[in-house]
Formats: sequence, C-alpha cells, structure tokens
Amino acid sequence: MTISITDFDYQRVPVADGVSLNVAVGGSGSPIVLLHGFPQTHLMWRHVAADLAADHTVICPDLRGYGDSDKPAEADAGTYSKRTMAADIVALARALGHERFALAGHDRGALVAFRAALDHPKVVTHLASLDVLPTLEMWDAMHGTSAAVGFHLYLMAQPPGLPEQMIAASADAFFGHFLDVWTNDPGAIPAEVRAAYLDACRAAVPSIVADYRASAGIDVDHDQADRDAGNRLRMPVTVLQQDWGAALGFDARALWSAWAPDLHHSTVTCGHFMAEEAPADIAKALRDLLTR
Repeated sequence: MTISITDFDYQRVPVADGVSLNVAVGGSGSPIVLLHGFPQTHLMWRHVAADLAADHTVICPDLRGYGDSDKPAEADAGTYSKRTMAADIVALARALGHERFALAGHDRGALVAFRAALDHPKVVTHLASLDVLPTLEMWDAMHGTSAAVGFHLYLMAQPPGLPEQMIAASADAFFGHFLDVWTNDPGAIPAEVRAAYLDACRAAVPSIVADYRASAGIDVDHDQADRDAGNRLRMPVTVLQQDWGAALGFDARALWSAWAPDLHHSTVTCGHFMAEEAPADIAKALRDLLTR
C-alpha cells in the first residue's frame, strides 16, 4: 500500500544533472520546506505538514538518496555532501516558484538545512533544527561512553564496502533498531508507516551510508571552513531537542548559540521522532518561528 500525505500533490522535480526529487506539496501561502531525518522519508512530517498547510505552502521532499528520490552512485565525496543536498533543496524550491523560503529539518534533514542556511543566506528566511547538533559539534560531543549512542555514525563513516555489506545483510534489523529505541511512543509510528520506512531504507543502503560517510569527511571540512571564517546563521533560528545534552555532557544551547545569534532553543518532552510524537508542539514552534 502506498502511503501519502493527505491532500498533498506529488511530483518529481529535477534538481541536478540526473537527479530528481520526490516531493509532496500542499497548502498555500508563504513557503516552508520540511526535510526528513533518518531512517525516515518525507512521511515523518505528515501531521505537521497538514497543520501548516492551513496557511502556508508546505513542501516535503525525500532527500537525494532516500525514499522515492533518485539515488546516484557515490562518484566522489561531494555526491552526498550536505552542500550538494542543500543545493538540491534550493533548486527544488526555485523550480516550484519560490526564490525564498523557510526551512525546517529533522536529524539528517537538519544538517542539510543548516548547510543551506549557511550557503544560501539570502534564500533561507527562517531555520528550524530538530534534535541534532551541527556536524562539528556532533563529533566533538561523541567521545567516551557517549559514543556508544552514535555507533552507527562510526560504522557508516568507514570506507566503501564493509558498512554497506553489513547493513544490507540485516537491513530491517539495523534500521528497525533506531525506529524502536529512539521513540518514547511506539504508537506514533504506525505499522504501515514503519513498514514504508523499512522498505525505503532497504532500497537505499548505499546512498544512506554515503550520506553518513560525507558527514565524517567533506561535511566536516565545509563546516570547519565556515567556523574559521566566522560565518554564522543570519536568519531567526529555532532549535528543538530532547533533553539529552546534559546526559551526554554538553550544553546544546551554548553549542548552537555559537552559530546562531538569533536563537530560540527549547526542549521537547518526547523521543527523537518529535514531529510524529509531538506534532502539535512542533507545528506551534514552527509557526512561532515564522513570526520572528
């Protein structure tokens, strides 16, 4: 059974040579683009998107390498860099008629959104990041026993070959593990949605690994260059996170403040998949952001 966001129209939009993105579009009004995380697709936004569509044009793509979007082979480190994936999103919005837009991302999508806001500050009007740290801060935070939480980061950072083979050999167990342990409310991801996520991940192991591999290499270089240059996020920024920073020994608000002078940071009482576990809270936070 094909699952879609109710009352949203679907299309495939070319964004780069040989790469088209699957995208759901609904509503009318000022545009906001919602980027999904791992191990999900655009469907993670189904509740929030329906809410925001009452007075916004809501654009929910599958990132390159995920869902029903194209999955180019990893030709080099740049194929799945967040810079490349961010350029996809800018091209997508432009193809849909939007030169400027608000941008919200969860997990991997938040890293793409972060890069888009740094690379295209005149295009991204508002930025929201859900439950992730910027790449440099993420790697700095993952040390000692806290690194066990992010074991998948280290596995998929390995050179091509081994991680793809290991994950593909037990894809449902690997991806299903995160769907199970990162949620406080198993009912937030119904069986049919969970099955859709696993189907999508099973078909995308090489591209998902390539996305993570980029975060241990070229993405670090890009973020470090911006840090060295003193570049910061110029737009209003909202960061929503679980209260896991203290347990892992870091202050998430302070880490984000170094990048975002106009920052609103708050914690959300739910698991990692907050757009599915607490959609009303997330929709309200995004609406509040768009008024700033």
